Amino acid sequence: MAKESKLSQTAVSRIWRAFGLQPHRQETFKLSTDPLFVEKTRDIVGLYIDPPVKAMVLCVDEKSQIQALDRTQPILPLAPGVAERRTHDYERHGTTTLFAALDIATGKVIGELHRRHRSSEFLKFLRTIEASVPTDLDIHLVMDNYGTHKTPTIRNWFARHPRFHVHFTPTSASWLNQVERWFATLTEKQIRRGTHRSTRQLEDAIRSYLALNNAEPKPFVWTESADAILASIERFCLRISNSPH
Repeated sequence: MAKESKLSQTAVSRIWRAFGLQPHRQETFKLSTDPLFVEKTRDIVGLYIDPPVKAMVLCVDEKSQIQALDRTQPILPLAPGVAERRTHDYERHGTTTLFAALDIATGKVIGELHRRHRSSEFLKFLRTIEASVPTDLDIHLVMDNYGTHKTPTIRNWFARHPRFHVHFTPTSASWLNQVERWFATLTEKQIRRGTHRSTRQLEDAIRSYLALNNAEPKPFVWTESADAILASIERFCLRISNSPH
């Protein structure tokens, strides 16, 4: 850039600092094209901020294809002045899927592990949820639009269980589902730094984390209103619509 603009490198750097420009940085984004984005956002945020009485709001999703990984060489532990070190390569020992339902009021998680990820496994998990929630409470499920959530079998099951109320997130807007944040915490604290030489070891580690979480649960606190979220998206849309690219 200095060559093209016939300025010195120092001058270019000074201009970048003065205007807060960082051309070496890049970020990704994905805007939902769901025609009911506004309505769905207001619906779900309303559940978080003002949940219904005599009801439990559960954020439901699956963390699929969790890999049981073992590093090719032993991990070098933390030492004074030295970070923990592990090899970049690993051996795979199978996969599993975690079905989870996060109670937004308490932070407790109903979890179930299956080796496969089909509507039949999701139906088993719905039955687990039904058995876990007191019968005098309605159940509001926040879910994404994944195919296993909308099969005829699942639709018929919901029709036969009227205390279940389903709230679908907009397409490409999984950030509205609080259980996604819990999945990220699970990955950071338990899975990523672990060594699992079999799928069973991985599943035991996940069950251990579920037990620890439910022993001292901490719910996430949702503070942003639907109006604030929509206004932020509007500002972002105006920025990219005026972009010269």
